[in-house]
Amino acid sequence: MNEWRLLDTGVLTGAQNMAMDDIILECRAEMQTPNTLRFLQFNPATVLVGYHQSVEQEVRIDFCKRKDIEINRRITGGGTILFTPTCLGWEIIADKSAHGVKELRKDLGKLSQFVCNGAVAGLKRLGIEAEFRAKNDIEVNGRKISGTGGTERANSFLYQGTLLVDFDVELMLRALRIPVEKLKDKEIDSVKERVTCLKWELGHVPPIEDIKNAMVAGFEEVLGTKLVPSGLIPEEEALYRNNIPYFESDEWVNLIERPKNTGGQVSAMKKTPGGIVRVSLALDIPSNFIVSSFITGDFQMFPQRAIMDLEARLKNISADKETILRVVKDFFEETGARAHGVEPEDFSGLIVEAVKKTAFTKFGVSLDNSNHLMSVNFLPDELDKQIFDYVLLPYCAKLVDCEYRWIEGCSSCGMCTTSDIYEMITDLGVKVRTIQTYEHLIETVEEFKQKGARGYIGSCCEAFYSKHHADFIDTGVPALLIDVNDSTCYDLGEEQDAYVGQFEGQTTLKVELLSHVIQTLWKKGILRAEFDGE
Repeated sequence: MNEWRLLDTGVLTGAQNMAMDDIILECRAEMQTPNTLRFLQFNPATVLVGYHQSVEQEVRIDFCKRKDIEINRRITGGGTILFTPTCLGWEIIADKSAHGVKELRKDLGKLSQFVCNGAVAGLKRLGIEAEFRAKNDIEVNGRKISGTGGTERANSFLYQGTLLVDFDVELMLRALRIPVEKLKDKEIDSVKERVTCLKWELGHVPPIEDIKNAMVAGFEEVLGTKLVPSGLIPEEEALYRNNIPYFESDEWVNLIERPKNTGGQVSAMKKTPGGIVRVSLALDIPSNFIVSSFITGDFQMFPQRAIMDLEARLKNISADKETILRVVKDFFEETGARAHGVEPEDFSGLIVEAVKKTAFTKFGVSLDNSNHLMSVNFLPDELDKQIFDYVLLPYCAKLVDCEYRWIEGCSSCGMCTTSDIYEMITDLGVKVRTIQTYEHLIETVEEFKQKGARGYIGSCCEAFYSKHHADFIDTGVPALLIDVNDSTCYDLGEEQDAYVGQFEGQTTLKVELLSHVIQTLWKKGILRAEFDGE
């Protein structure tokens, strides 16, 4: 039986663990170090964004600073996770020709399942009936207990997972922004229904050494290896000491940043089976070419830097649809890059959609403000062909103590942003409704649809739109949605209250933008007052 190294590096900071990942994978790629199973533990609690993600987009930074939660970046793709001292991480760093791996290395799904089966076997030794769930989760009775992901370098790969031993739901919701974007896919009502942990399943927390021993036995069984405890080799020790400062630096943590100056940029977002994909482009409109691109999200991309290579391929190309489709298609065919659950057409389609947002400028909307507009069931350059018969406004922009907060209508008292917009719409003679809950939204759209309405203008936050993206599309009704300002229920972690119409905070509408869009489209005959849907 061949031997692998068992490496237990103990409790480290986020930066130290990420530096360790990088140097072991690098040494394995250079054939200097043995195939390895490593255990990871973190102190302090650490938020880890995926390699392709922006910290600003995925993390509640101020909250993490107040709670002394470290923020760092993984060398692997995927979504943002919270690693508390009660979590145990595991990872395989191995050659692609290793036993059991060689036959699967061209099939990422099967490779993921093969490696995860080691963790599954370990959990079963603890009395947990776990199983692999495509594309890369380990679950117990339908609830996730371990999320996994990986990357590769030369002829070696790293595949890692997070085992939830105990789980602080409240801390996770406060620290991360992304869970609300994933709840819809799993068709659940709360985070507790989505995940589980050893403590919840067993009724107690086993000693950490018992957990590790069970996991070792599970991986030995599946990998067909003997795991032999050992430390770092001298080459790894030297690289580790040298690389820690980089993984502690802002340069690494903020490797992917949301562009600071959004002027002249357009963006688009899509939820795919592989995760959220966001595209932001800087355009030279007079010359009609892409100056630069910025692609982020919680998807898994192989090899690791393929997204940056794709961004480089897009630089200075023509912004016409045919060129974009060809360049993206050629990139994936020539490089062999691939992503779990995200097709090349998803990337090219989003890039085209973002470019088409320049069409909003014909209606007096700046490129910057075009990123606050979301078109549903039509593309931005088709806006002049649409007809909108009514306007929908969210209840969360009304005053918290207003008598109309929880019911349909508005008194037009002038005390909130809803009041100003509501009065303007009614003066135009356009039908307007205030939406109280998610169900009320769907019921209202279906009601107007049955009465012959051709479309609507609405206002909601981007997080709500991303979560219910498929629902908006499934209605089949064209809609132009305008983003709201900050302090939404999603920013405050109160989206479940908002879902049932009980959110007690207050957001504000983008009054200037919303007013401009409504008045402009009304003057052009796109928003109409003759609809008798009431």
